[in-house]
Amino acid sequence: MPKILDDLFHDTLKDIHYAERQIVKALPKMADAAQSDRLRDAFREHCKQSETHIERLQKVFELIDQPAGTKTCPAIEGMIKEGEEIMKDFHESAALDAGLIAAAQAVEHYEIARYGTLREWAAQLGLQDAARLLDQTLQEESETDELLTAIAEESANHHAEDRT
Repeated sequence: MPKILDDLFHDTLKDIHYAERQIVKALPKMADAAQSDRLRDAFREHCKQSETHIERLQKVFELIDQPAGTKTCPAIEGMIKEGEEIMKDFHESAALDAGLIAAAQAVEHYEIARYGTLREWAAQLGLQDAARLLDQTLQEESETDELLTAIAEESANHHAEDRT
């Protein structure tokens, strides 16, 4: 039987479900590594949001009568590994927070792409409740991306230039 949009939707839901679960594990480490209180708080808040994102995804799985499974996502694993390398290579460096923000924004942009696609597919499939839940998460991911940009522009990038 040929695969159709329903199959792709379910497969991609499993991908982002896996990604969110990995993000919840990574964010506390990033928060602990962050030098600025504002960035540390942003990572901690986003970790709480990510737990809510997982709950929403579980509701979407229920709406399509599928188990809330996961599918290994090599993309998110690579981005998290890059973040870990930044924490190790720039530990106690003036550039650490800028690097953490860059790593976090790579993840945010991935999530924004996934949630935007999933929202559109849900709408196409007539899954309005799922589309609404996915859109809620998409908006929160976009807000987090904007917050990270603000922290980078207001302090982290300038601090990273500090040569003293």
